[in-house]
Amino acid sequence: MVDYRIREAADLLGVSTDTVRRWSEAGRLSTTHDESGRQVVDGQELAAFAQGLARHEQADRGSGDHSVRNRFTGLVTRVVRDTVMAQVEIQAGPHRIVSLISREAADELGLEPGVLAVAAVKSTSVAVERLR
Repeated sequence: MVDYRIREAADLLGVSTDTVRRWSEAGRLSTTHDESGRQVVDGQELAAFAQGLARHEQADRGSGDHSVRNRFTGLVTRVVRDTVMAQVEIQAGPHRIVSLISREAADELGLEPGVLAVAAVKSTSVAVERLR
């Protein structure tokens, strides 16, 4: 069993530690205390909670007609344009996503820092690495 401290859980969920504590106090997320007395969340429960949040956010956005399931909604933080291409950076919670798209597409979408955008990721190869 892997436990995560409140700060770690907050980072993984892309929210503040206060939000995780409020969810715990409201009974939405179960916590226990480790041997040092720190509040922790069980890894399996955190994973299930994260999936529930993602489903809820997906329902709020509407599923739309698309095949890509890995969608990250975030703020455009940087756009670097040249004559043909544009590099677009999006901050989606704790995730920084960088994409190269045509300058024409970036211009048509009106991509500038502060604009809300969705990065849709579809890949045939995804590497998985265990951290703990």
